[in-house]
Amino acid sequence: MKRAAKKREETEMGVQMLVSAVNQDVRTIAERMNIETDAIVVNQCGCFGYEEYEHRGHTVCCYSLKERGVGLSRNHALMRADKELCMFADEDIVYDAGYARRVEEAFGQHKDVDMILFNVKVAPARRTYWNEGERRIKWYNYGRYPAYSIAARTDSLRRANVHFSLLFGGGARYSNGEDSLFLRDCLRAGLRLMASPVVIGEEKERESTWFHGYNEKFFRDRGVLYHFLYGKMAVPFSLRFLLAHKGEMCREIGWKQAYRLMKDGIKEGKG
Repeated sequence: MKRAAKKREETEMGVQMLVSAVNQDVRTIAERMNIETDAIVVNQCGCFGYEEYEHRGHTVCCYSLKERGVGLSRNHALMRADKELCMFADEDIVYDAGYARRVEEAFGQHKDVDMILFNVKVAPARRTYWNEGERRIKWYNYGRYPAYSIAARTDSLRRANVHFSLLFGGGARYSNGEDSLFLRDCLRAGLRLMASPVVIGEEKERESTWFHGYNEKFFRDRGVLYHFLYGKMAVPFSLRFLLAHKGEMCREIGWKQAYRLMKDGIKEGKG
């Protein structure tokens, strides 16, 4: 038992992809995503199972789960990660050739950084961020980054004892926000985060598993998220969010009604 525990604590050199997927053919996912490293795939598919295979000289470990929830699947993958660097990935990202080398080079140039947020190309309507240069990530600018932008030192995440929320994200009670909560927890734990202009891949458009328009649930769920993210500042941050995005988000539900819905969500988050 001691030997097994020691082995789990140690990490090997290299990069490992941690892929969250839903109802995918795990035997073809590595090829479709152009994965060129070891990978752990957690497939939410209504059954339990495990298989592994070799892809371009690397090992792809595939876990099938009955339970749903993107946070749960990312935690399962992170728990099993055993390489020096890990990258969180979604099934609809296709990675550029040489992405692993770029990630390793970035960490090699910034040895004091625990996590780097890379650029992934997405459709303009879905873009929440784009790094024009390098900068440190702080409490005031972490909220725009999706999980698939994240690469981190695995041991740093273990020492910080961070994990993804089971309340937020696709398949969970509340629509999205597990990535923002994760980054917040990393900052609170003292990890050093940096944004990088390096591009590592591109998102392929598909129907969202959680987004069904800017409806009442969207705004109420966003209010619950803001309670957990900003605490006493949740109400003014909600107003700022709506005023900044009302042209896009408040076409069917006016911004005043959306504001009431977000405040309802904040109250719900307080319990």
